[in-house]
Amino acid sequence: MDYSGQRLAPLTFGAREEQGSMSLIPDREPPECEHLMKRIPSVRKSKDWSRSLIVASLVGAFGSSFLYGYNLSVVNAPSNYIKTFYTETWEKRLGYSINEATLKLLWSVTVSIFAIGGLVGTIMVTLIGKALGRKSTLLVNNAFAILAALLMACSQQAEAFEMLILGRFIMGVDGGISLSVLPMYLSEISPKEIRGSLGQITAIFICIGVFTGQFLGLPEILGQESQWPYLFAVIVIPAFVQLVSLPFLPESPRYLLFEKNDQDGAEKAFQTFLGKMDVSQEMEEALEESRVQRNIRLVSVWELLTRRSVRWQIITVIITMACYQLCGLNAIWFYTNNIFSTAGISTEKIPYITLSTGGTEILAAIFSGLVIDRLGRRPLLIGGFGLMVFFFGILTVTLTLQNKAPWLPYLSIVCILGIIASFCSGPGGIPFILTGEFFQQAQRPAAFMIAGTVNWLSNFAVGLLFPYIVEGLDTYCFLVFATVCLIGGTYFYIVLPETKNKTYAEITQKFAKWNKDSPPEEKIEQAEADGQTIGKSELESSSTLNNSVKNKII
Repeated sequence: MDYSGQRLAPLTFGAREEQGSMSLIPDREPPECEHLMKRIPSVRKSKDWSRSLIVASLVGAFGSSFLYGYNLSVVNAPSNYIKTFYTETWEKRLGYSINEATLKLLWSVTVSIFAIGGLVGTIMVTLIGKALGRKSTLLVNNAFAILAALLMACSQQAEAFEMLILGRFIMGVDGGISLSVLPMYLSEISPKEIRGSLGQITAIFICIGVFTGQFLGLPEILGQESQWPYLFAVIVIPAFVQLVSLPFLPESPRYLLFEKNDQDGAEKAFQTFLGKMDVSQEMEEALEESRVQRNIRLVSVWELLTRRSVRWQIITVIITMACYQLCGLNAIWFYTNNIFSTAGISTEKIPYITLSTGGTEILAAIFSGLVIDRLGRRPLLIGGFGLMVFFFGILTVTLTLQNKAPWLPYLSIVCILGIIASFCSGPGGIPFILTGEFFQQAQRPAAFMIAGTVNWLSNFAVGLLFPYIVEGLDTYCFLVFATVCLIGGTYFYIVLPETKNKTYAEITQKFAKWNKDSPPEEKIEQAEADGQTIGKSELESSSTLNNSVKNKII
């Protein structure tokens, strides 16, 4: 069905022909049905979760964000065995033992190079995302995961620790691409009524990946000296599942419509993901935005950074991603074993108790996914950072005075679980959702590149500076992270608008008072910068966008 030449009237009773457009429902006014009409939103909400939408989100996350979380935790359990492998390989090659400083450097490179690979992957997204699309980029990305798994799994047998380090770098590239493309894909295929819940699947699978890495690293499973290479071979499984499943699902309908001008393909994709044949409303909403952006090409990173109309959206994304990495969760993982040991838990049992932290992550992320489209993004994000400030303050006191009373270490454990739950219930997943909601189609690849760059650079900075922070401040290091959370929460309270059930146009209007700009002005300025002439029809379509925002058509 071709929608390009018409404007569909709103689906309301008694709607008449207006501006040449026929109403979709006959002119009738049954007052006895008013109570049924009030129930339509709740009925619609249950139908938003189509089978294809669920499969796309689960398969996409399993082969993408799951692997990111898995690779965050998988190196912890076999760390001693890997260092032994480094020592033995070094001695066989050079004939003398490796010194402690060199071993520490090799291990630091092994851990931190994952973040460097992530930065490279984020930069690659803008190069391959437009040409391949969202779905195909995720599919091609599996080649990085499979190659990395083979390199790391075979490194011990080949007696080449360089293969393990290179594999970690390639796995970082995979993570950088997936954490940019997956949230973009989920944002573009989901109805706005469940966009938050669907977007939170990214965070849920990160937590499941972390937990799986902890579980498989137990001594009874793969956390043994002879078995640790299989921990990395497991990476092949999620990549293979995504590789054979995702091709049967459609590409993002917005990508097909905006960047490929494929209306028929976009309509079929909407029908598949929404589980219904009548997608006229969704097509009209997308085409309305498409008409406004008709002469706007894909925006580069520099253009996005210098564009006045999205200045505060970019600032908000940068602060959100920086707080995501700098809020101190890495410090929690560093102190966990020591706190459990001080509480009287034996060294042999600590790996099993540590699973409670991974389980807490999963439960908190699932809770966030269930309530995010009811409570909104603001309460979860601000509340999460606020609770982290509270628990960090108590944890600083309990760690400083832990030898004063036998029950203080147990209170420290409660604080650790509280910090993890607070993080995963809001700050752990919402940053990826906001990046997809703040920007229009032509801006999203550049926006996700900016967000990903801040994310991975902050990750690298934490890994590099954290040991020195701990060495200098000891338990008072948590006050630094509490300050970061306080600053972030305060900023979001002042600047961040609620984006729940809002379209791009409505969110842009919310930021207009900060940017001192409006979408139509942005379109005119951009067209003039490109040397294009906007005719009357283009200006009318821009004006239509403003009116559509007021009437909540888009």
